[in-house]
Amino acid sequence: MNAIFTVIFLISLTVIAVISPDGALTALMNGAEKALVMAATLFCVYAVWMGLSRLAEKSGLSGAAARRLKPLTKRLFKTENDRACENISMNLACNLLGIGGAATPHAVKAIDELEKEENSFAQKLLFIINATSVQIVPTTVIALRSAAGSVSAADIFFPSLICTAFSTVLAAAVFILGSKKWHW
Repeated sequence: MNAIFTVIFLISLTVIAVISPDGALTALMNGAEKALVMAATLFCVYAVWMGLSRLAEKSGLSGAAARRLKPLTKRLFKTENDRACENISMNLACNLLGIGGAATPHAVKAIDELEKEENSFAQKLLFIINATSVQIVPTTVIALRSAAGSVSAADIFFPSLICTAFSTVLAAAVFILGSKKWHW
């Protein structure tokens, strides 16, 4: 993919340099400025949420949430591993808050724990839930829309909630039902 994007970039740069040589540098600088603003926005969002996530781990809040969610995670993911359940709970919480980047480290830790017990069902289900991720509050999208100058950045709230909930329920149901061997 990097090669494809590099080729597209070089072709675009060549075309704009031929058509409007004075606009080429301006376009590059505007693009770099927008990329920097987006990167800074994402950095700030992730720094706040990763800090809160780490604080929740250190204070025992994530452990308490994992204990409350343990019956659900044990049943849904078919695991008895407490560390896996805690990381799955944190992953789900981060995804619910719309901070997929903060959810990833917890998913990796959970997959490592699930791999120790050779629970491929749980690994695949976590991947599916992570990929579709129900977002109650799509904070990353709202922050990016706000940084891009959107007048009503939070308008994405309900459509995002509906779409992510539908896609997660559908994908998980298809996987769970498909993983069972049906005998006629």
